Amino acid sequence: MAIPRAAKTQRRTRIQEEKEELILEAALEVFSSNGFRGSTIDQIAEAAGMSKPNLLYYFRTKEAMHRQLIDRVLFTWLEPLRVMDAEGSPEAEIRSYIRRKLEMARDFPRESRLFANEILQGAPHIEDELTGPLKELVDEKAEVIRTWAKAGKIAECDPYHLIFSIWSTTQHYADFDVQVRAVLGRSKADENRFENAALFLEQLFLDGLKLR
Repeated sequence: MAIPRAAKTQRRTRIQEEKEELILEAALEVFSSNGFRGSTIDQIAEAAGMSKPNLLYYFRTKEAMHRQLIDRVLFTWLEPLRVMDAEGSPEAEIRSYIRRKLEMARDFPRESRLFANEILQGAPHIEDELTGPLKELVDEKAEVIRTWAKAGKIAECDPYHLIFSIWSTTQHYADFDVQVRAVLGRSKADENRFENAALFLEQLFLDGLKLR
């Protein structure tokens, strides 16, 4: 994980930690709106209400801010998959995974857009994480899903495409939230849209995995 410049020079005080979080909050807003390439340190400093020199004391480059945010997103985004329990009921585990991913789309839309922007640019800053820790985790959980299928607990399926499909359908509600709310209209575009989405996606995936 990227270490703020201030942390390398001395032990951080509470005020320094608060400043770093203020900067990262501003950077998240700017990066999630403009993408990495379209964002500047000046924009982040303005969003943070700080001078550029003051910001650069804490983070030398916009790459350092972006990397720390991406590291946080990767950890948070993968946590629901990490806790998928091989010993649990497949239906309960998959249902829980869908729910947790939708909750993240609801609660962390800017983080989702930050990650999506990085992937759309070819993942220049996180390729090692995608081909390393992320792939290892997905491989591990794909084997869990295969084991469930071999044991006759769920229908045979391609576990990777099952995981990809859950990713794409749940994160849609963060990355395309404006479109979702526009299409649903004001009467349906309230917080119930996440519960309605959860019920539909549970039906879609769990019915699709039932033994025939």
